[in-house]
Amino acid sequence: QFVAGSCGKLVPNTTCKLVHLETGDVLAPGDGEGELCIKGPQVMKGYFNNPEATASTIDDEGWLHTGDVARVNEDGNCFIVDRIKELIKVKGFQVAPAELEDVLRECPGVADAAVIGVPDSKAGEVPRAYIVKDTSNHSVTAEELQKFMAERVAAHKQLVGGVVFVEVIPK
Repeated sequence: QFVAGSCGKLVPNTTCKLVHLETGDVLAPGDGEGELCIKGPQVMKGYFNNPEATASTIDDEGWLHTGDVARVNEDGNCFIVDRIKELIKVKGFQVAPAELEDVLRECPGVADAAVIGVPDSKAGEVPRAYIVKDTSNHSVTAEELQKFMAERVAAHKQLVGGVVFVEVIPK
């Protein structure tokens, strides 16, 4: 049965695995998030005339590394939660912008949010939020958002890069 928010289950003759982002260990369903790797007859054989790109995408065992960060539940439903290239690396920790965006959208006065990594001399990168205020409540402040996040996410996920208010998030 399809689960809302998921991209469904595997099609026949296709296999997938989740690979831990730091250790490379294969994760079992329900064991957390990792890079989604797939194998099957519909998967490309490689990039045309580009063996370097092929080698960086398809490993020696034939697994295509999608670059998607996903989780799979016990029923086999796959949920894409982020992209590896979009992860913010804060003092060695990997921070998913999508996770922070979801938390920010729960804050009263926030209509939309986007989070990116900005360079930091001590941490490598730190999260910065771009916020569209809710038109019915323009009173939310950067300080309120910082406090809201402090109560909900770990220290390395705080908006150390600041909060910037914008009219619209480009989609």
